[in-house]
Amino acid sequence: MTVSRKTACLEDLRMRILKLELAPGAELDETQVATAYGLSRTPLREVFQVLGGEGYLRLEHNRGARVAAMDLAALRCLLQTGPLLLATMARQAAEHRGEAALPPLRDAQAGFAAATEEGDAAAAALFNHSFHTQVACMASNPYLMPALRRLLIDHTRLTQGFFQPVKKKEKKQLRKVSQHHATLTDAITAQDAEAAVSTTLQNWDLFRERIEKLMTPEALPISVEAAAATA
Repeated sequence: MTVSRKTACLEDLRMRILKLELAPGAELDETQVATAYGLSRTPLREVFQVLGGEGYLRLEHNRGARVAAMDLAALRCLLQTGPLLLATMARQAAEHRGEAALPPLRDAQAGFAAATEEGDAAAAALFNHSFHTQVACMASNPYLMPALRRLLIDHTRLTQGFFQPVKKKEKKQLRKVSQHHATLTDAITAQDAEAAVSTTLQNWDLFRERIEKLMTPEALPISVEAAAATA
């Protein structure tokens, strides 16, 4: 099936933003983007409108489009709202899921597991995004879905480093995420809402711990501090 240039542009920009190839807050030059994707201004602006509505871009009057920023206020809202939103979606997915929705969920779970085993951090982040999106789709909640999609944009951008473990503890945490996905898939399949909520919250705790660590970097060595003081 042939994909139109407009659709290809839309999908590619989403992926580039999620993978941080387009940095938060970066300005998108309309002429350059139009040339890169072989689009005229009108369909490109339609793409920007869609991405703006989804939360990937911020459209500024007379100033073009910028990739959605990630500031402290947004991070606080993410950490406060994330567990409530994801747990609610998981509960409703277990309660309302249909048989046809299970294969895409299992595919996303399998893709994530394979990507983590192969050490492909970018693919793991995108499969994680797809997995949580599939859970939300199964919940069939039109009121919460826009909020969940917006939350996952920042969630995915923030977890890029999570899928590049270096230390033994980080690798262990990543294996736990894969286990959580499998357990959540089983809970939704069995329509066990309580297990779905519990697993989702355990998974969120790993994410929160990672973010807190990123926000509190290790102290500089004393020798470096001394050099800085005498510079």
